[in-house]
Amino acid sequence: MFIPFIVAGDPHPDVTIELALALEEAGADILELGVPYSDPLADGPIIQRAAARALRHRMTLQKAMELVPEMRKKGVKIPIIIFTYYNPVLQLGEESFFALARKNGVDGILIPDLPFEESEHIRKRSAETGISFISLVAPTSKRRIKAIASHAQGFLYCVSSLGVTGIRDTLPDELGEFLEEVKRYSRVPVAVGFGISSSEQVNMLKDRCNGVVIGSALVRKIEQLADKLQQEETKTDALNEFRSYAQSLVAPLE
Repeated sequence: MFIPFIVAGDPHPDVTIELALALEEAGADILELGVPYSDPLADGPIIQRAAARALRHRMTLQKAMELVPEMRKKGVKIPIIIFTYYNPVLQLGEESFFALARKNGVDGILIPDLPFEESEHIRKRSAETGISFISLVAPTSKRRIKAIASHAQGFLYCVSSLGVTGIRDTLPDELGEFLEEVKRYSRVPVAVGFGISSSEQVNMLKDRCNGVVIGSALVRKIEQLADKLQQEETKTDALNEFRSYAQSLVAPLE
């Protein structure tokens, strides 16, 4: 299972829609659509820069969700997860947030800075609206792994290593043991993210989990192609290059 992450509005809202379609064509099974935020606690420099680019286009949580039906019109069929920090949800209001999510056909939500112990009300609303609440579990979760895994919906996002998102050359030696423990308790597919940035890493993980989440590597490629993606005469070639790059990262999953 290939779960790519991109930032809504990067490098331009219209381009985000075309990138989503390119990712589905590259074999994506689920799309994580990140909402740009000015204080992203879990994000490294690459995604922070993408958020800054998106914010220059006045991207918001509401506008990000409104991109979902536009993606559907373009032909995107895979589930779309909104990845947002809790403060934008709080500012919008939880009731309004879930109403907009349902109206725009959002399939799931992921809120990285909302601890499991404080998420019961959100999980309840998610269940009532038929929107999956995606849980995060980290190596530091320890005694909480069983509780988090047993309540997981959609898929369970396993954080591969400590720190913020970003491209990493190596993955922790203890990752395999951590994944085995998570899989013992999880009733849903287990996906690994944070630092997955090469086909070699995907190959190493493919038999240890049900899926990989790739964000920073793809967002860096978008950054490199940003100018070409926004010019009509070069957009098609840039989208093809992006699609091929995504395919190369997850080739071991085929």
